[in-house]
Amino acid sequence: MVSKKVFEELDKLRVALRKHNRLYHVLDDPEISDAEYDVLFAKLLEIERQYPELVTENSPSHRVGAERLDAFETVEHRSPMLSLDKCTSTSELIDWETRALKYLGQQQALVYTCEPKIDGVAVSLFYAKGELVSAATRGDGRAGEGILANVRTIAAIPLVLSGDNTPREIEIRGEIYMPIAGFNKFNSQAQSQGKKLLVNPRNGAAGSLRQLDSRITAARPLTMYCYSAGYYSADWQPKSHWDVLMQLKAWGLRVNQETQRVTGIDACTNYIDKILARRDALAYEIDGIVIKSDSLEIQQKLGVLTRSPRWAIAYKYPSQEATTELLSVDFQVGRTGAITPVARLEPVFVGGVTVSSASLHNIGEIRRLNLRLGDKVLLRRAGDVIPKIVKALGDNDSNVNIEGFEGSSAENMINLPDLCPSCGTSIVLAADEAIARCPAGLQCPDQRRESIRHFASRLAMDIDGMGDRIVELLIEQELVETFSDLYALEVSQVAQLERMGEKSAENLIQAIEASKSTTLARFIYALGIREVGEATAVNLAAYFGDISALKNADLEQLVRVEDVGEIVAANIMEYFSNQSAWLDIERLRQAGIYWPDIQAKTAHQPLQGQIWVLTGKLTEMPRAKAKAALQQLGAKVASAVSSQTDCLVAGEKAGSKLSKAQSLGIKIIDEAEMLNFLGRESARQA
Repeated sequence: MVSKKVFEELDKLRVALRKHNRLYHVLDDPEISDAEYDVLFAKLLEIERQYPELVTENSPSHRVGAERLDAFETVEHRSPMLSLDKCTSTSELIDWETRALKYLGQQQALVYTCEPKIDGVAVSLFYAKGELVSAATRGDGRAGEGILANVRTIAAIPLVLSGDNTPREIEIRGEIYMPIAGFNKFNSQAQSQGKKLLVNPRNGAAGSLRQLDSRITAARPLTMYCYSAGYYSADWQPKSHWDVLMQLKAWGLRVNQETQRVTGIDACTNYIDKILARRDALAYEIDGIVIKSDSLEIQQKLGVLTRSPRWAIAYKYPSQEATTELLSVDFQVGRTGAITPVARLEPVFVGGVTVSSASLHNIGEIRRLNLRLGDKVLLRRAGDVIPKIVKALGDNDSNVNIEGFEGSSAENMINLPDLCPSCGTSIVLAADEAIARCPAGLQCPDQRRESIRHFASRLAMDIDGMGDRIVELLIEQELVETFSDLYALEVSQVAQLERMGEKSAENLIQAIEASKSTTLARFIYALGIREVGEATAVNLAAYFGDISALKNADLEQLVRVEDVGEIVAANIMEYFSNQSAWLDIERLRQAGIYWPDIQAKTAHQPLQGQIWVLTGKLTEMPRAKAKAALQQLGAKVASAVSSQTDCLVAGEKAGSKLSKAQSLGIKIIDEAEMLNFLGRESARQA
């Protein structure tokens, strides 16, 4: 006999875990830490181990996956999962609306819902009495593959709907996808372990859902946005598509927060343009916008063509993938001496632009992709403006890591050059590394050029007007070899450069003079020490307080600094062991570069442990300087608002981050309040 107390505790644990799953995976607003969640989950598993007869199909414990299936069953959809008509221009969109209005016999503008078209896998979820009992892929639209065991592992999909107003039966449709951050993390871990990589987030999601062993699916970073109800019993009668979405959200399902209800086709095109402008900043990949008539009554009147509804259409954005040919590979030298292979491609239109080259990162990437000259390759431009070769196509199609190029003809092999293409120094490639380097440092022209560009950049010494072309001319004319040479330049020398007159030369010299007043953190970052970024430079400055103390620090001291591990510490020690580098730092100080004295480690840090977020346009202080100032006081400056955020600084035209902070009750200040606070703290530390 199982005691009443066990039943009550088990029910209490399941309710709590479902609640916290929803808060974390659906609302992005966790109330407890991961460790606290793990304690609850462990208690649930312990009770279910003791009383296996109490285990249910919809227990939170089923998130970890089940035994391997022999094959997928076929599941028929209660109503067909239709495909959408597509358009790629405003004129086609207007024509679609015109046809709909004509069919309805009206002229009044329709109300629409607009939402991003997630580039994932369409699925249907079937709930009976609020419990998930079936899940299937789209298949041929009439029937798909039953993937319930795999869907159960996805934390964002509730096994039991929230609330007591759920219909007797409901089939919910949506898109299962892999967030970009999760995709990148998965591939990074797979590459470090020598495992097969995923080609892109969509293929990753599709492959994950078609695993016969759901424990593999459970290890993949999958989530879901729901976008409609395909079928529901008569005990639920929504009036609009918007009502459907809001109810799905109330039941604990994820609905895309970018979804909007608008009136008229002009509002739809404005939405299309707005999302396109933010496409690369989204946390997921999209290939367009879905526009639907909002009224369910009008949807019914418009009806369905053979395979697509008249009441919905997909506006497709430019493709982010294309196939092209690898023509050749050049090798370039970066600021830190890294030798980077660059693919020269047959020009192809992808992601809205024509692409003719792509970075291959390092020789290890060439080996992993098994690339050869003349290959057909899959090119991808998504998430940022940098195109990437993700796969070789054809006979040598391979996604596995390989040690060499067995099977490749010698003339088509891509080999690492023996000598640096810039200075002719022998290239070094450690046995345990994928990145080859030129060890010549600033004696290498390409490294010298990139280092000086970095030194003068906005986040470093911030020399206004010191663009790439000016740096190249200064080096070509042998006016600059080291950082300190910049501060010895004269107006007459600069004025002789191509397209530089007397006035422009004076402005540049004034900008160089103005850059002498800086901060220790910016100065450390400007030196270009390998793997010492902006945040690490801030931590080093706060910890040591002086450039000499940093120079003399040993490994034990360096690894005490936040975000500094043994590899970064070794890079710092290697940099300062170079006598010529330290001599140039001394010349820079003699040239007049200075920064306010700060106390090391023990400096007053009133924001220690706090998380701040900057949003909107700052008009008085550049965002980079504001971030550095807050970090100097101990704050971590994050890019997104969460329940862990302590304060949001809202500049002009603050958007969704401000709204979320307001909904979470987070402290919000404007730029003036931030500047007053920074001023007070600066005076206190003085």
